[in-house]
Parts: sequence; structure tokens; C-alpha cells
Amino acid sequence: MNIETILTNSIITAIKELYNHDADPEKIQLQKTRKEFEGDFTFVVFPFLQVSRKRPEETAQEIGAYLAANQPVVASFNVVKGFLNLAIAPSYWIELLQNIDANDKWGIKEVTDESPLVMVEYSSPNTNKPLHLGHIRNNLLGYALSNIIAANGNKVVKTNIVNDRGIHICKSMLAWQKWGNGETPASSGKKGDHLIGDYYVAFDKHYKAELSELMAQGMSKEEAEAASPLMAEAREMLVKWEAGDNDVRALWQQMNNWVYEGFDETYKRLGVDFDKIYYESDTYLVGKETVLNGLENGVFYRRPDESVWADLSGDGLDEKLLLRSDGTSVYMTQDIGTAQLRFRDYPIDKMVYVVGNEQNYHFQVLSLLLDKLGFSWGKGLVHFSYGMVELPEGKMKSREGTVVDADDLMDEMIATARETSEELGGKLDGLTPEEAADINRIIGLGALKYFMLKVDARKNMLFNPKESIDFNGNTGPFIQYTYARTRSIERKAAEAGVAIEGTPASISEKECSIIRMLNNYPAIIRQAGSDYSPSGIANYAYELAKEYNQFYHDFSILREEDAAAKAFRIKLTRNVGKVIKSAMGLLGIEVPERM
Repeated sequence: MNIETILTNSIITAIKELYNHDADPEKIQLQKTRKEFEGDFTFVVFPFLQVSRKRPEETAQEIGAYLAANQPVVASFNVVKGFLNLAIAPSYWIELLQNIDANDKWGIKEVTDESPLVMVEYSSPNTNKPLHLGHIRNNLLGYALSNIIAANGNKVVKTNIVNDRGIHICKSMLAWQKWGNGETPASSGKKGDHLIGDYYVAFDKHYKAELSELMAQGMSKEEAEAASPLMAEAREMLVKWEAGDNDVRALWQQMNNWVYEGFDETYKRLGVDFDKIYYESDTYLVGKETVLNGLENGVFYRRPDESVWADLSGDGLDEKLLLRSDGTSVYMTQDIGTAQLRFRDYPIDKMVYVVGNEQNYHFQVLSLLLDKLGFSWGKGLVHFSYGMVELPEGKMKSREGTVVDADDLMDEMIATARETSEELGGKLDGLTPEEAADINRIIGLGALKYFMLKVDARKNMLFNPKESIDFNGNTGPFIQYTYARTRSIERKAAEAGVAIEGTPASISEKECSIIRMLNNYPAIIRQAGSDYSPSGIANYAYELAKEYNQFYHDFSILREEDAAAKAFRIKLTRNVGKVIKSAMGLLGIEVPERM
């Protein structure tokens, strides 16, 4: 039984004994005592003044005195107005550490056959370009969120929808056809996704040149765009693709396969994966068929140009295009089909979309359309909306080739980790070059991931690579270094044959504080799950690491003369390491055994 439950039950008993009232457990408000006051937990007495018929201070004093006399875990108390601050006995924290130590999966809820199934969609790349910095934030958030949802006792299916068709794909295909001269990943030495991305940029370059030439002939920008032969060819290619043209489909398959090989390499390096991948080329037809059925049933309407629309003005929104006048699909059509296939494939209890906040309106509309089409799960969709990532230099643009490539960024982070290790000197002495390289990889990617995940996902963020890899402050390397320190202490204790059994006569307030933080870990996971907040886990890991480092500097551990105190501190160290590794693992961040 956790301390909150013990205190709640004892307070209910106190209120019954003192005031002959059966208190509702829901009204027992227990909070962590604020730092400026003495105590561990604070009980708010105001909801019970009607039954005590006394002033707040007097009520709190009476309940506190009862608890101190009758509940051994309460060592002392103090009253601040209507707030009863309770200090927990050190003996309880000592016993609690034993319980935490005995549980290898402390804080993690087990998944059972009856556990709800949650599907989490993230990544959603286009096959016309490599993954970039924005995709990194999306993948890291989606993967961490999946882990956190699973740690809360849910079955999780991690899924990806690959946008492998559409006008943007045709632009890359057409550019390769016109200017590629048969270039392949093998002949160029480039990853497939990078190669195709180059042709997407090439299309934009030629398209802009074409527009400039047309406007020089006296056309407006809008007239030039409408008259562009290059864009007309791309649209014609899309129509041929949807009609199943053999040559277009063969080129599409070849170029997409190059991209998938590149994506897989990036995903593996980033440390994310998927249980099921859907492809827009498979799902858009399902969506198209559903839209046409909705048209027949009067849910949607057709305009004179043959395009199909949904009128959402009655829901406070506007009209939404679902099929273009040439019969081709839009993203909304695809998402309708994908949702259907997923709910057909899995007994999903909750569907979570990890997509940037520029798509807030899109998912508001999707939820409404699915509901109007008669799908009971339509309104229950969750859009995990997150902010954009920017660099000190500003926003990124894919078609102009000004994005920060995911592969290049990972290379840069690992190189920076290596340089930092060399500057600090001696940290990786005694390791083979391969072992040192692996630690630099862990540190570099850990810095990147933590910096991305410590920020509230709803906010836009500025990514600064140099700041992220600082070994001090709220960074991944600081937390990783703390974990490595705990492992070093454990190794030295084992080498010296130090026994880690025994109960100290007393423990310090700092040791109590660390155990309180370890005790909070299950609640932190629950909160992060209910709030969809990886940043809650990240910042908890940092606070725990910071608290432990203060303890490490202020107290002797291996040199402590009292055997029981030494054993206790080693055990405390072991469990700090265990929880840091668990928390960082939920974020998809590795921790090195030494640094």
C-alpha cells in the first residue's frame, strides 16, 4: 500500500473518531508539501469544516494530533492556516526503498489480456524527400508516447502511414525522368531518400524558372501557374497513376523502394520502429469509395465541376473538398480510408494521431466526417498536436532544399559528442575504439532526443545542437552521466565485496527526499499517460538526477564507515540508476554503463 493510501485511510479514520463523520475518500485532498514548509504531504482541511464545526487551524491541529498518536508513519506535523503538513517517519522511507528495490519494473503497469488497445500513428513521411528535423520531433514524440501509454498498462500498436502517392510524388518522378539520366542510389552513392529528395528540389527549381519566363511574357503569377507545362505534366502523371498506367506505376514502385530503404536506415539509427505500416496508395481507394457512398446517401454533395464536398457550416466550420473535379483524392479522403482499415484490422479502443499543430483543423474535420459517415469511433479520435521545430536560422522549406536533414543532424550530434569527450579528456580511457564510438553515439543521440522531448510538446521549440549536448544542466548527457556514476559505484562496491544488506539507525533528509522521488515515479508515469506528456518523464528524470548528484557530493558512499549506512546508500544508488534507466527508456534514450 502506497503512502498516499495509508494517509488517506488514516485521515478518514481520524474524521470518524473526532467528528463522527464518514468522509468521502474523493474529498481527501493530499498534496506534496511546498518546499518552503516542513513536511512531506499536506492535507487540506477546508472541505471538513462543516463537520468539525471549528476553525481551520483548530481542525487541522486536532486531525494532526490524532494521526501523530495513532499512525506510526506520521513522525510529526505542523499547521499553516487550513493546511496540515505531515512529516513521514524515516523508518517508512527505509522500508519503502526495500519495496522499490524488490521491484525490477517499478512504476510500470503490466499488460493483461483485458488491457485496452491503443494505436499510435506517427512519422507519416512523404516518399519525395528524406526525413528532416521536423520528422525527428514527430518520431521521438510518437515513440515516447507509445512507450508511456504501454507503461500505463495498455496494449499499443505503433503505426505509420506513408504518403506514397499524390502530386508531390509525381514531381520527383517527373524530375528524375527528365533530368536523372538513369541515376540510382548505387550509381550515385546516395541513400535512396536523399536521391529522390534532390529531384523534388530540382522540380521546384525548374518550375520557378518556368514561371519567371511566363511572367516575363506578361502573365500574372496566377496565370503563369495555370499555364505551366511542367505542372500540367505532373498532374497528368498523377491521373495516369490513378488509372493504373503500367509505366508510371513501375517508375513509382522503383523510386519508392529506394526511399523505403533510406527511411528504414534512418528509423533504425534513430531507435524508433513500427508494428504496422499503412500506405496511402492502398488506403485512398477505400476512402474514395466511402466518400462516394456518402455522396449517394446525401452526406456530401457534388459541385458542377464534378468535385465532391462536405458542408460543415452547420458545425461551425466551412466546406471541405473530398474529391477533386478530375476524381483524384485529397489527404482527407486518404485519412478516412486509413481509419476504416485500422479499425477493421485491430480492436482499437483509442486512436492517437501524432501530427503537428498546423493540422489541428484537419483532425477536427476528420473526426466530424467519420461521425457523419456513421462510424461510432469517429468522435473518440485523439490528435496529439505538437509545435514546430525551428533553428536559430529560421524555418525550413523542403522544396527549396533548406531543411535540416535527419541523417546529417544525427551525424553532427555524434561528432559533437566525440569532440566534447575529447575536450573533457580521459573519460573513455581504457575502451576500445568501437566501445568509445558506441558511447559517443549514445551520448550524441541522447542529447538530441532529450532536448526534443523535455519541451512541452504543444509549444514551438528552437533546437540548438550545441546547447543540447552540455554535460551540465537540463540535458540528456547530464542525466546519462548520472546513470553512469551510479553504475560505477555499483561496480566498485561489487569489486570490494561490499554487502548491501542492513538497516541504518537513521537516514538524512536528503536520502528521504530521493526515496520520495523514487516513490513518485509510478504517479509521474500515470500523469504523463493521462496528459500525453513525454516532457513530464524527461523533467522528472532530470530532477532525480540533480537530487542524486547533490547527495553524491554531500555524503560519503563507498567511504562511509558505518556498514549499514554504506549498504543503504549503495542500495539507494542502485535504485536511482534503475529508475533513471527506466525513465530514459520510456523516452527512447539509451544510457551508457560508463562515460
